[in-house]
Amino acid sequence: MDKGKVQDFKFYSNELQEELEILVYLPPQYTPFSQYSYMIAQDGKDYFMLGRIPRLLDKLITENEIEPIIFFGIPYKDVQDRRKKYHPNGEKHQQYMNFLIHEFIPFIEENYPVSQMGKSRALAGDSLAATVSLLSAQQYPNMFGKLMLHSPYVNQDILQSSLEFNHWDLLTIYHVVGLLETEVKMTDGAIGDFLTPNRKLMQIIKENNTEYFYDEFNGNHTWTYWQKDLLRGLKFLFPY
Repeated sequence: MDKGKVQDFKFYSNELQEELEILVYLPPQYTPFSQYSYMIAQDGKDYFMLGRIPRLLDKLITENEIEPIIFFGIPYKDVQDRRKKYHPNGEKHQQYMNFLIHEFIPFIEENYPVSQMGKSRALAGDSLAATVSLLSAQQYPNMFGKLMLHSPYVNQDILQSSLEFNHWDLLTIYHVVGLLETEVKMTDGAIGDFLTPNRKLMQIIKENNTEYFYDEFNGNHTWTYWQKDLLRGLKFLFPY
């Protein structure tokens, strides 16, 4: 099996006023003369370590099950940092989305051989990282064409923004949640039901003209289940 390369680089964000250490996966047979689709994952280090994304992408690309893609992982510092950036009410939430759109994507498209079409740009995330991915796509609908959402945190504000959003037709969405996610311990210590609001979100999306995959897996709010599900999500979003 051919193997891609995993690299890392430091990126200073003026929006966030901090330096981020970015992980990047380059596919097998990577060449600057091709044009690649790409995915940006919030909770980026978790995708590389817990999701084992490089090994999975090597397999799918080598076996021609998906198109070759470049995969970027943006890490968080700690639980508090993650909440500030990803939670809809987090104090750095808007700055984080601004960083994605106005700083990180221009950097990627200047330094990597990627397609600059919305349909070639994807966002991924689990839990709160899925939430900020969804809200970024809603705020900047022409920038992103694909979403991979694993068990997003959904509250009334997110349901309302989803009801008001009128560009669902621009998105291809892969969305899953676990049947056992009815009592999830959240970072603030509260216990939350993820399953019911995700079902409400699904109903909103299904009423629109969207290429949409939704499923409920038999598991809970952990990487044990998200890791197993990545293969199906990638095959849905990036068919060869």
